Amino acid sequence: MTEIKAYKMDGLGNDFVIIDGRNNKISLNKKQILNISDRKKGPGCDQVILVEKDKEKKTNAKITFYNSDGGEIYACGNGSRCVSYFLMNEKKLIKSKINTKSGVLTAKLKGAFEISVDMGKPNFDWKKIPLSHEMNHKKIIISVKNFKNLHGYALSVGNPHIIFFKNITIENLKKIGPLIENYHYFPERCNVTFAEKIGKNDISVKVWERGAGLTQACGTAACATMVAANKLGLCKKKVNIHFKNGTLQIEWMPNKNIIMTGSVSQIRSISLKI
Repeated sequence: MTEIKAYKMDGLGNDFVIIDGRNNKISLNKKQILNISDRKKGPGCDQVILVEKDKEKKTNAKITFYNSDGGEIYACGNGSRCVSYFLMNEKKLIKSKINTKSGVLTAKLKGAFEISVDMGKPNFDWKKIPLSHEMNHKKIIISVKNFKNLHGYALSVGNPHIIFFKNITIENLKKIGPLIENYHYFPERCNVTFAEKIGKNDISVKVWERGAGLTQACGTAACATMVAANKLGLCKKKVNIHFKNGTLQIEWMPNKNIIMTGSVSQIRSISLKI
């Protein structure tokens, strides 16, 4: 077992362990990721983020995201903001680029701990979301125990999401979140969001995250919620998405890219045994 230096950060309570593998190559297996993510055995987190050198040197770093269930994911909005801040803070930059499985993401420092990230374009193609077969992604009808005929809006923001514009208690989300995450319509599972419009440009959300469970915040869910709400005529293209511990500002730009802005925590050094 090797002891390595790592870092802990969070975006609105959505927390991460960042491992820097730029100078010393680090390979993580599923068991190690599970142990790191476990809040009883390790430091605990929603996602583990591995930072590596970009071999082509076109970005500041290559980034790999792992959910707390040990699986790799293509996109993580709050994780992108945190690791972008980590890289900018290191060399006192105001801009950075990270190379992720969902594409190159550009970030900007907007305030002392406020980071803006260009999350790219949403995808509505049923094959790319992905869905199990062709269906109307704007009106996915799902029935699970005690909740019949839920009408959801499905899309991808680097990973699959379904948005329900319906208020729900946290207790009920804990019950039905995993059922919808693993519903047969979603071959790669999905992130589950229940959203409620609380003002002209304000939406409150609760999120059950694929591979991580109930989460304090989810950046890609915020992006997906804003896009779905706009498409359904519920809001314009710039809204505030409210989580329990804070707010993300989401703007859908004329070029169809989604810009996500919000605060991140300070960087805390930790030690890991892997």
